[in-house]
Amino acid sequence: MSLPARVALDARAKLNLGLCVGPRRTDGFHDLVTVFQSVDLADTLTAERARAGFTLRVQHESPPMHGRGARAARPRRDPIPAGADNLVLRAARLVAERLALPGGARFTLVKRIPAQAGLGGGSADAAAAIAAMLALHGRRLPRAARLALGAELGSDVPFALLGGTALGEGRGERLTRVRLARPFRAVLVVPAWRVSTAAAFARIDRARYRLTEWGQASRFATTVRLRGVVSPRTSALGNTFQQVLGDHQEAFESLCERLRAAGLNTPRLTGSGSGVFAMIPDGRSIPEVAGRFSGTEPLMAVRSVGAGLRLHTQP
Repeated sequence: MSLPARVALDARAKLNLGLCVGPRRTDGFHDLVTVFQSVDLADTLTAERARAGFTLRVQHESPPMHGRGARAARPRRDPIPAGADNLVLRAARLVAERLALPGGARFTLVKRIPAQAGLGGGSADAAAAIAAMLALHGRRLPRAARLALGAELGSDVPFALLGGTALGEGRGERLTRVRLARPFRAVLVVPAWRVSTAAAFARIDRARYRLTEWGQASRFATTVRLRGVVSPRTSALGNTFQQVLGDHQEAFESLCERLRAAGLNTPRLTGSGSGVFAMIPDGRSIPEVAGRFSGTEPLMAVRSVGAGLRLHTQP
């Protein structure tokens, strides 16, 4: 079998259509219930076989923007960990070590997914690195084995490997594939402010936890597992992180109010933020929504998709 010298993958962002954080566990993590959904905003990771070692080059590129702030929008060069802390390189080395793969790889990452925005960009890139290493060496792994490798790298990496629509439980790594009741379009806004995930969890721990809310989330998860289908709006879950935004609470509420005034449905934080998304009603166009939006934040249009990774070249 002839092995490819080079492969490229789209690594797609995710939205949390709903997210409820439960009590802190004895291992320091929190139980949660969430609905993950892949969208068409994506980084692109290219991998080439090398004789030895693993290297990564990063390019920043803006996705298409809409609205008043679109012209001024530039690729945001969020800091990306280098060396041993980089998820792409960690993923590549993990696969190489576990499968005893020869040689190394050179990676080029075109970064479009904003970092620290609750969109799972780093996890998507790690998933793409796992898939790229397997493709370069013509290796296949059962789904359970791939997801287990991903879980060693981060709680969101298993979903990035699975993609589509899934109910997430535990730390988010326990996945049940479900069907989206209908595809959707959404507007995504990533404001200039950012949220520290660690600080957000600390605020949740300091707050009086609502056991009633967690009970509702558990019942929601049971219903979704039984029915195997979920609504794009998942209003039953909300997002716990919206309650612990601290100094950014007022800015978040203002953004949501302006998105609703532009005719969008159910603005919601994704992950711990700061990305906010809102569903586009049927019959509304992006130019129409952008024209009604009273803000200078650039708007991105995204669509639900059925896979987290797409191998689009294999010369």
